[in-house]
Amino acid sequence: MKHVLIINGHPDKESYNHALAEAYLEGARKTKAVISQIHISDLDFNPNLKFGYRKRTELEPDLTEALAKIKAADHLVWVFPMWWSGYPALLKGFIDRLFLPGITFQPVKGKPLPQRLLKGKSARIILTADSPQWYDYLFMKRPAINQFKKGTLEFCGIKPVKVSYIGPVKDSSASYREKWLTKVGLLGEQLK
Repeated sequence: MKHVLIINGHPDKESYNHALAEAYLEGARKTKAVISQIHISDLDFNPNLKFGYRKRTELEPDLTEALAKIKAADHLVWVFPMWWSGYPALLKGFIDRLFLPGITFQPVKGKPLPQRLLKGKSARIILTADSPQWYDYLFMKRPAINQFKKGTLEFCGIKPVKVSYIGPVKDSSASYREKWLTKVGLLGEQLK
């Protein structure tokens, strides 16, 4: 049985991102998958990787539980907004604190690339933005997507990683937002 983990990286529970995460959840509930969730804003942890990789900071209980959910999942669904061509600070802190050597990847002496410890998992990124997708692609070169998809998830062995870019959200119509809620619900039903 497939285990799906939905991770909401938006700090505001009244956000459109929260509604998107719920739409995916409702779709996934129509399947036989085991479903779990993480709302990063609910977690109690220090997002600052105080010592970098020089010295390990003990994981708080909420991070230990989140890590267990990530390791148990077959498919990870990340929902977050793109802010300043990146992602929210709390999501970045979550990644900094959990995606560590020996946990999600292992450096190999003499080799440029690490051993990827999250192989066998797939992911979906559901990203909202106020920039049109063409602008993010042509002028900005997709910094948030590249950093998260290639620099984090694929670096740790998660493949394939599919992306749903929803934007511009600012000043979008209710019908546009509803259309995307429906599409995301269908992704949940298909476990994609």
